[in-house]
Amino acid sequence: MLEALTGTGLAASAGLNAYIPLLTMGLLARYSDLIDLPSGWQWLSNGWVVAILAVLLAIEVVADKIPVVDHFNDVVQTVVRPTAGGLAFGAGSASETVTVSDPGSFFSTHQWVPVAAGVIIALGVHGLKAVSRPVVNATTAGVGAPVASTAEDVSSIVMSVLAILLPILVLLMLVVLISSAIWVFRRRRARRGVLA
Repeated sequence: MLEALTGTGLAASAGLNAYIPLLTMGLLARYSDLIDLPSGWQWLSNGWVVAILAVLLAIEVVADKIPVVDHFNDVVQTVVRPTAGGLAFGAGSASETVTVSDPGSFFSTHQWVPVAAGVIIALGVHGLKAVSRPVVNATTAGVGAPVASTAEDVSSIVMSVLAILLPILVLLMLVVLISSAIWVFRRRRARRGVLA
């Protein structure tokens, strides 16, 4: 159960920012004893992988804070975030899914299930983010983009760390994340009603 919560938290975190959960796992595995990655996932703690993830994170952090550019970033991230979510869920739930030496056994032993679950979770969170961001940009004339992006990045970091250290709190974070999305949509409807 805790492994599933860890995977869920990491995948949801990837839906907000693709690189934060992967970088968090890589850094914690490399520099601490807080996480012990399965053998098939040891590549996440490789120095080159950590450096590449850090550069990609820096690019996304900057791109996501600029109105209009954030929309194009979300379009590109529609592929990247679910993929990262699948990888994060697989690694976080200790599934040996990256080292597929026999594709037949990969599917027959259901090793694909954690990756598919992570893809679906990250895609759902990313979809909520991508739909709510234009609302934030339109209602704040673009001023809210950096604030929303920073809140998403902080949420992604907190959720990644909680997923690894206290996975039971992932449920609380998911409730907060869903409540925030509902609040944004209700605000949008109310604003449309006022304008009509």
